[in-house]
Amino acid sequence: MKWYTFSINDIKQKLKTDESGLVKAERQNRLKQNGPNEMTQKEQAKLWQKIAKHFTDLLMLVLIGAALLKFATGEVVEGSIILLVVIVNGLVGYWQERKAEESLDGLKQMMGQEATALIESQPVNVASEELVQGDIVLLKAGDVVPADLRLIEVHDLTMEEAILTGESEPVEKTNAKIEGDALAGDQLNMAFSGTLVQTGTARGLVVETGDATEIGQINQALQSVQAQTTPLVKKMHQLNKQIFRGILALIVFLLFFTSFRYGMDWSLLFSASIALIVSMIPEGLPAVMTMILSMGVKEMAEENAIIKGMPTVETLGSMTVICSDKTGTLTKNEMTVTDVITEDSVMIKEIMNNCQELKTKNEQSIEEIQGNPTERALLTYISEEKMELKPILAKIPFSSSYKYMATLHETAKRHIIFVKGAPEVLLAKAQLTKEDNQAWQEQGLSLARKGQRVLGFAYKEVSSAELTHEDLNDLTFVGMAGIIDPPKESAIKAVAQAQQAGISVKMITGDHKATAQAISEQIGLKHTSKVLEGIDIDLLSDEELSTVVDKVDVFARTTPEHKLRIVTALQKKEEIVGMTGDGVNDAPALKQADVGIAMGIKGSEVSKQAADMVLADDNFYTIVNAVKEGRRIFDNLQKTINFFLPTALAQGLIVIVALLMNRPLPLTPIQILWVNMVTTITLSYALGFEKVSADAMNRSPRDTKAGILSGYNFFRIIYVSLLIMVPAYLLAMRFDGSALQQTILLQSIVLGQAVYMINCRELVDPAINRRFFENKLLFISLGILLVLQLTVIFLPLAQQFIGTTALTVGQQLVIMGNATLLFLVVEIEKRISKTIIQRKAKSASQCMND
Repeated sequence: MKWYTFSINDIKQKLKTDESGLVKAERQNRLKQNGPNEMTQKEQAKLWQKIAKHFTDLLMLVLIGAALLKFATGEVVEGSIILLVVIVNGLVGYWQERKAEESLDGLKQMMGQEATALIESQPVNVASEELVQGDIVLLKAGDVVPADLRLIEVHDLTMEEAILTGESEPVEKTNAKIEGDALAGDQLNMAFSGTLVQTGTARGLVVETGDATEIGQINQALQSVQAQTTPLVKKMHQLNKQIFRGILALIVFLLFFTSFRYGMDWSLLFSASIALIVSMIPEGLPAVMTMILSMGVKEMAEENAIIKGMPTVETLGSMTVICSDKTGTLTKNEMTVTDVITEDSVMIKEIMNNCQELKTKNEQSIEEIQGNPTERALLTYISEEKMELKPILAKIPFSSSYKYMATLHETAKRHIIFVKGAPEVLLAKAQLTKEDNQAWQEQGLSLARKGQRVLGFAYKEVSSAELTHEDLNDLTFVGMAGIIDPPKESAIKAVAQAQQAGISVKMITGDHKATAQAISEQIGLKHTSKVLEGIDIDLLSDEELSTVVDKVDVFARTTPEHKLRIVTALQKKEEIVGMTGDGVNDAPALKQADVGIAMGIKGSEVSKQAADMVLADDNFYTIVNAVKEGRRIFDNLQKTINFFLPTALAQGLIVIVALLMNRPLPLTPIQILWVNMVTTITLSYALGFEKVSADAMNRSPRDTKAGILSGYNFFRIIYVSLLIMVPAYLLAMRFDGSALQQTILLQSIVLGQAVYMINCRELVDPAINRRFFENKLLFISLGILLVLQLTVIFLPLAQQFIGTTALTVGQQLVIMGNATLLFLVVEIEKRISKTIIQRKAKSASQCMND
């Protein structure tokens, strides 16, 4: 309801209350009827549900099924090993995610814990949750407003509403009714739940409680927003389905082919199917992905970007749009004097220094002073002048009703009045010709067009030691100053780098249109000629907003609902959206965005809890660094997947060939698991430590529609798996004895994976390059692999458990020769593929130019 449009008498009648407040019996009635002043919250997931979700991945379910089938056939050891792999992977995933916070916890803290209400004419302290519609609440400086109030009596009341509007400038309140529609930031006769009383006192009627308050509506919006599935999770689900379908198709084919061709017994086919499942499912991949993402979380934390969920690391690298709040994110959140127009710089500085209320002692430094941002800006501007304060004999405080402040001071001969305020008011009271007045107005208008708040300065020499409004005539107008919250230099640099990386940056602010447009031009946004205001967004349907949202980079006078609609509209256009913010008003949009980014220093608890990432330094440039890290992480994940899948397919092909040729299974499930786990423990982790590529921030974001594997990746998987499998299988079959054959096959596969891991360091560039020697973990992993393989081949206890036997030097040399051939073939293929890719890119570029 538009309570701000009601007169005080109309509201009292509507809420059936008067100046003495409600009686106790009526308060209890209303509390019972309408419920407490609290916000409802969504039921939280139980612990078992949080753990169980890490075991419901499609491939993990397949492995669980394989383990259970092993138990059913009495093969307890093999079944236990498979199950252990699943349990370890699931618990690691839960451990990494367990610290994820819920988005609503901080909202409770935003409401005042206790309030002073008039009950039967007596001020009584009551718990904030016991407030009801019609209560009269007393406010004083420092109070957190406990419910939405329609102000009925105010005394120099200013409110800090940054948590709702995102703007740091205090708002002076009134009790007069407001005509027409007004956004929350313009409802000057309202005090909203969770905002802070900065100065003055007031009385207000409780008009909304609980979910009906402004914060309560944000709470409802948060609960209605569904958590976004990250691009990485979507692509991994897609990859899992592809692997599952491939395995299922192969099993069905083998069952029918071998049964009709060779008449195999079902027990052998059953064992072969399980061996195929175990060999072709890269069960170590989730653990490696967890490690790479976890490492990315750690790296980003060191760069002041705190990540709350691991997949967010990769999503950062996929972002196509960053929607940013203005105040405190792109700007310094510190009002600054940027332009001063005067012909008497000494006098204007005297007025700035003395016509103010913040600084009361000469020895006070500006860093020690807190309070009105405008006065802080003026004092900061003259801080290096070391000017002496003049004692104040009399003062007229600033008020929005007359729009100026005046102070009276003593001089050597007479007294002097210093005045600051709205230029149009001071010009009307000044001794100026019509031409001079017009010239000053044009100067002020030029500053206002830059988005600056303009202050005028004047003085008057008097003989009297008294100060009244009537004395403020025939003033000498000195000049004016333009004040604005300027952009951070780091933000300007970050916006340029984001745009270079193909990421669009949009500003969404609660500030006025002129200010937003001026700041957007200074920071280098692209589409700044058109500014879409909240009232314009209200007139657009969701479909209409989707058509214009990518052509507008500046949105002003927005509400939480507007921000949410903008983010949603961008997502409908298949953009990967990052949203920054620091206020409660940003929380719904932060949660809706693919990556919600909150400010760690000046951000509210609600925004931090709704976000996926928190900037510990409140620096927009940190986001660009996080994007670069996200792109590095995805590149390394792709390298890891490119490494895993050919080796997994190679193992599966060995099982398939054995069945097609009606031969015994060449490797046991334990040996297959050993190959998978030993390479997971060593080789795959090394790829996660590869440095960021030189072109990471010079290329456009990845196509979100593209799968994690391209056509080239599938080609690589197939031919590399054949290069690993065929020579290894042919070599093993030259020898007699199952143990020797299995050992040669096992060693060939492991060594082939080792050299292919080196190939995977670069997709199409040479693997042996300058950065090859920067990745120290690569050499450590190869050393560990060597020790493990020597152990399993030559240590009797390991031989007995795994089923291997010792190899001669000659046999080892032949295996190494096969691995070297694999490495060389892949490197030659990469060189050819790079040439083809470059030619296609050049041809496409020429077609576009034509």
